[in-house]
Amino acid sequence: MQVRDAIERNLKEALRPLRLEIEDESQRHAGHAGARPEGESHFRLTVVADSFEGKSRIERQRMVYAALKDLMATRIHALSLSTFSPAEDK
Repeated sequence: MQVRDAIERNLKEALRPLRLEIEDESQRHAGHAGARPEGESHFRLTVVADSFEGKSRIERQRMVYAALKDLMATRIHALSLSTFSPAEDK
C-alpha cells in the first residue's frame, strides 16, 4: 500500500475529517536525511475535523500523530500539519 493511501485511511478512521488534503513533498527533500529514493517520506497535511473543536494546536497535532503512529515509526520521516475545526476552515 502506498504511504499516501495509508495516511488517508488512518486519518479517516481516527478523525473522520470533513476535509483532508495530502501532499507528498518528498521530491523537495531529495538527498536530505530520511528521504528515500522512491519518495513518500515527507508530507504536508491539511485536516479539518469536528474533533478539533476546542482543542489547541498541540492537541490537534498529537491527535494526528497518534493516528499515524505506526507510519511515523516506519515510513514517514516528516509531516507539516495544518489542522482546523470546521469553524476555522475558510
